[in-house]
Amino acid sequence: MESASADGGTAVRIRDAAIARFGRDGFGVGLRVIAADAGVTAGLVVHHFGSKGGLRRACDEQVLSAIREEKRKAFTDGTAGMLLEQMASVERFAPLVLYVLRSLQAGGELAAELVEQMTADAEQYLAAGEAAGVVRPSRDPAARTRYLALQSAGGMLLWFTLHGGGDPETFQASFRRYVEEVTAPALELFTQGLLVDRSMLDEFLMQVPDPPTGGTPSADRPAP
Repeated sequence: MESASADGGTAVRIRDAAIARFGRDGFGVGLRVIAADAGVTAGLVVHHFGSKGGLRRACDEQVLSAIREEKRKAFTDGTAGMLLEQMASVERFAPLVLYVLRSLQAGGELAAELVEQMTADAEQYLAAGEAAGVVRPSRDPAARTRYLALQSAGGMLLWFTLHGGGDPETFQASFRRYVEEVTAPALELFTQGLLVDRSMLDEFLMQVPDPPTGGTPSADRPAP
């Protein structure tokens, strides 16, 4: 029998093979194909993950963990050096992004759960960015996070739909093109804003209730 460490290594190998295969062929692919990619039997896949749904959730967790860590670095470091370092090796993120893209295209309960978890993760790393002095505070962090998550996921899905960039054979090159196309305008918008003053926001806020708060705002927190 495999040792505990080897057993864990087998599970990781299966999971990583599944991320790659789901990204290439979508979620209709069978467990036997994934097992062959990982060099194991289909029975061993079931042993480790219970079902195809269990395997997909394990893939979701890994993809989310990797994205969360890279986003946390970007939003707490706040330097061009960190951004350029990530962009220089952007191809290494391509399998994860293709997996997310396939999930968004497939829709359904598991895709909804993935987006919900991505949003929850984003709220955490944006809060870490606030604490690090890199991200501006928000009057409603949860609403801002959800808007950004929807814009990011929806924009990516639309871009690759229009450009036919979901082909696994060319996805790395397409992903680099996407990143290079959106990074500069996104940074400009996030850094400088869009409107020349806040009069529209102020007038709008007079007509809507304040968001729920989790406690008394810090005295040194800048006004919204």
